[in-house]
Amino acid sequence: MTLTININPKAVWDDGSPITFTDFKCNVDAILHTTGSLSTVGYDKISSIDQGTSDHQVIVKFSEVYAPYKNLFATLIKASAVKNCSEVKDDFQDKIPFSAMPYKIESWSKDQLVLVKNDKYYGNDPGKVAKIVMVPKADSDTEIASLVSGESDFIFPQAYAGITDALNDPNIKTTPGYGTNYEGLYFQQGVDCTPDETRSCAFKDADFRKAFAKSIDRNLIRDNIYDPIFPGGPLLNCGLWVPTIGPWCDQTIFGSADGKDAYHDPTAAAKILTDAGWAKGSDGLWAKGGAAPAIHWVINSGNTRRESTQALLIPEMKKAGFNIVADNCDAACYFQQRLPALKYDMAMYINTASPDPTVTGIMSCDAVPSAANQNKGQNSTGWCNKDASALMTQSDQTVDQTKRADLIHKIAAFLATDAVMLPLYQFPNIAAWRTDQVGGPVDQDAANYQAFQNINQWVDTNGDGQIVIGAEQWPDCLNPITACANSSWYVWTTAFKVLPSVWATTAKGTYEATQLVTGEPTVALG
Repeated sequence: MTLTININPKAVWDDGSPITFTDFKCNVDAILHTTGSLSTVGYDKISSIDQGTSDHQVIVKFSEVYAPYKNLFATLIKASAVKNCSEVKDDFQDKIPFSAMPYKIESWSKDQLVLVKNDKYYGNDPGKVAKIVMVPKADSDTEIASLVSGESDFIFPQAYAGITDALNDPNIKTTPGYGTNYEGLYFQQGVDCTPDETRSCAFKDADFRKAFAKSIDRNLIRDNIYDPIFPGGPLLNCGLWVPTIGPWCDQTIFGSADGKDAYHDPTAAAKILTDAGWAKGSDGLWAKGGAAPAIHWVINSGNTRRESTQALLIPEMKKAGFNIVADNCDAACYFQQRLPALKYDMAMYINTASPDPTVTGIMSCDAVPSAANQNKGQNSTGWCNKDASALMTQSDQTVDQTKRADLIHKIAAFLATDAVMLPLYQFPNIAAWRTDQVGGPVDQDAANYQAFQNINQWVDTNGDGQIVIGAEQWPDCLNPITACANSSWYVWTTAFKVLPSVWATTAKGTYEATQLVTGEPTVALG
């Protein structure tokens, strides 16, 4: 497959220098060769990247058909800003010193990010407000309080029971956005797992893992955690996809015809364990060889909904014979350290997927971080099923949407059979803002994968010359190539806001070519 990209000759970095083939080549080299590169999926199918008829044309040749090619070139780095394009792990620790978007970074710290207008921006949609300030909030309550008090103009919180009452103010407006976000429970089963203070590695035992997963009552979670937030909302039963984007979600994989939990089966769980030589000890816990594992459940501390889920589920699972301990840390620790290093047994988080249904980068065998691959990859479950991985590869090579959907459904069946994860809910983010402080199409991107990406169209309505966004999570560093980028909030607040891309996503779950290029890149097969 050959992809031809024609760069807009007007496209420049914030110092006025042109964006050329060299920047595209640097981006590919950085992703493929940097130590600790977050994911090389898709880029590893590139057999060559060459300059075309000028330095504004990029010819990308693939070793095979790669259907999710629009996931590539989502954030482009500037070649002249790094010493070595093949090793950028030490770059971008506290600043991205370039931009090709309406805003650029003026300053970043652990306390705030300040974006100012990029006066060299080449697009027809420059920023309307002189300054965008993003400030981290310690927890959900602090985030909400900052909007109610007027300290923040806009927030993008994860919903929890009581959020509607908390935001009940005549000057506050809210809009839910059902995009490609889905929350689930994930079970780390890496074959290289070694027990330590962060994990028992109990889920390496397939029988124990399957029995544990079948003992979790998702209806209980829905009724007590989600229903108070979104009354009447159904469980998500298709695994790693959502029903509002394409034909990828098969709701029968984990669910029943009426949309309820069909996976929960305590009787089957007990039989699996008994047949495998497990038995309940005097303390009521399942044990083998006299040992009952302590399951380390990690979430990001300060997340009200997830802490409530732990408080609900831990005692219930103890009744079923499983010992779970809450082992939480802050968002930067959770998303940028514990998850990429597989330092947990059980996790609960929201995956923010691209509109394309590929899961190769987060679920294939090759995507499991390990010493052998320099810890590259985003498969933080450690799951490796070669048959499922083969289907993922086949799916990525399949252009026909009907055939691809069938492959996606088969991959989802493996997720259930192998007890890789349990889907919980297609989760909306809440765009919430003070109408007396910020205006314009503030909620237009509430369902967008790129999230509040249209800040350049917002207007300042209280005359203070800035828009303040309260951020729910905060990164430890700004490198878009390494594990620093393993957080939705990092890419939402920083990478997507200053780094150009070939395609942008929309709130409808589609892709559109950006002003970086002259039009839709062309694809030739064969």
